[in-house]
Amino acid sequence: MIKIDFSINNEALSQKLTGFWQLSGKKIHLIEKEYGEGKGSPVFTVKGKYTTRGWTEWTQGFQYGSSILQFDATGEKMMLENGRKKTLEKMAPHVSHIGVHDHGFNNVSTYGNLLRLMREGKIPYNEWEKNFYEMALKISGAVQASRWTAVRDGGFIHSFNGAHSLFVDTIRSCRALIVSHTLGHVFQGEGDARISLLERALLHMKATAKYSVFYGEGRDSYDVWGRTAHESIFNVKDGNFRCPGTQQGYSGFSTWTRGLAWAMCGFAEQLEWISSVKEEELADFGGKEGLKAIFLRAAKATCDFYIANTPTDGVPYWDTGAPGLANMGAYTDKPSDPFNQHEPVDSSAAAIAAQGLLRLGHYLSENGDPEDGRTYWQAGLCVVNTLLSELYLSTDPSHQGLLLHTIYHRPNGWDHIPEGSKIPYGESCMWGDYHFREVCLYLGRIISRGNYYTYYNCVR
Repeated sequence: MIKIDFSINNEALSQKLTGFWQLSGKKIHLIEKEYGEGKGSPVFTVKGKYTTRGWTEWTQGFQYGSSILQFDATGEKMMLENGRKKTLEKMAPHVSHIGVHDHGFNNVSTYGNLLRLMREGKIPYNEWEKNFYEMALKISGAVQASRWTAVRDGGFIHSFNGAHSLFVDTIRSCRALIVSHTLGHVFQGEGDARISLLERALLHMKATAKYSVFYGEGRDSYDVWGRTAHESIFNVKDGNFRCPGTQQGYSGFSTWTRGLAWAMCGFAEQLEWISSVKEEELADFGGKEGLKAIFLRAAKATCDFYIANTPTDGVPYWDTGAPGLANMGAYTDKPSDPFNQHEPVDSSAAAIAAQGLLRLGHYLSENGDPEDGRTYWQAGLCVVNTLLSELYLSTDPSHQGLLLHTIYHRPNGWDHIPEGSKIPYGESCMWGDYHFREVCLYLGRIISRGNYYTYYNCVR
C-alpha cells in the first residue's frame, strides 16, 4: 500500500513544479515541431515519438488543452495563442461527434479551459470569443447527453461499445453536461420535448456509483471496498444490470487501475461541484445532501482501494488482477518497478488518481473532517512527488512525452515493448501528459493561494 509520508508539504514541491513546467513547455514545442498532424490525433509514443492509434478520437483535446494549461501555469503567451488557434481550427468535429463518450475530455479541456481563463480574468474579456466558447460547450454537452440508455432505476451515457455499455471513465464526461446545463442550454428531443441535462448527468453519476464501484456488500465473489469495474453491462430490452466487464483491463472481476483513477477523480470533482450548487436546484434529483452522500461514499471507497492496492510510492500496476503479479511477491510492499519482467505499471493512472486524492482530501478538510482530509491529501502529494522524480519524468530532450511508463491497452498489445523486455515501459501518452499537467496546475494554485481550480470555474 502507499506509504504516506506526512513530512511532504506543498512548499517542498514548489521548486519541483517550477522545473516541471519548464520541461513541459519544451515537450509541447517538440510535438508542435515534429508531429505531423495529418496522421490524426497523437495518442501515445513509440520509441519516444508520438503516434496515432485508431479507435476513437479522444485525445486531441488533451493535446491542445496542454498548451492552455501551460499558459495558465506560466503566462507563456505563445502557448495561449497556440491553444486558441488549434481549438478554433481543429476541435469543431469533436463538438458534434456523436460516436464517442469523451466530450468531457476533448471539449472541456479546450473550449472549457479557455472560457475558464476568461472568467478568471487571466485573459481579456471578449464578448464574441466568450459566446464562441459557450456555444461549443452547450452543444458538446447536448451531444454527449444524447448517448442515453434508460434502465430500470435511471439511465446512463453509454460507451462506444453500444447502448448496453456503461464505462467507468465516462464519469469525467459528465462535466460536459454540467457545463452545458449551467450555461442555460435547452436540449430538445422529438416533438420539442425538453430533456434535462442536469438530470441525465446526475443519473449517470448515480449509475456509475451503484454499478461501477463495489462496496464490500457481496455483489459477487470479488466485491471488496472500492474495487471498480471498467464496464457495466445491461440488458437493453428490460433495463436490468447483467454483469461487470472490461475493455482495457484484465477482467471484469479485477480492477483496471486507470478506470479506478477516473472514478477517484470524477467523483471527487463532482462532489465539489454538488457542494457549490443551491439546494433547490437539486431537490428533484435526490437532494443535495443525498447526492453528496452517494458521491462521497464512492470517492472514499475508490481512493481507499487505490491506497491499499498500490505500491508504496503511489504508482500502480496496470490491473490489480494482472496474472504476472503473482510472480512478483509482495509487490505492494515496495516501490513500483517499471522495468520488471512481469507486468507494466501505468503512471497515467497515477497522474489521474493523484488529483482525485488531493481533491477529496481538500474537500474533507474544508467540510469538517480534517484528519481524513489530511490522509488523502498527503497520499496525493506522495503520488505527485513520485511522478516528479527522475524515474517518471521524461528528461530526454528527444523524447516527445512528458510522463514516462504509461500504458494504453495492454490486452490488445498496443503498447511498445523495448527490445529485450517482456513488458512495455518508457513511453508516454497524451492523457497521461495532460493529467500530469492538470494535477500540477491544481497543486500550484493551492501553493500560490490562487483561485481554486475546478472545471466549473468556466461557468461561474
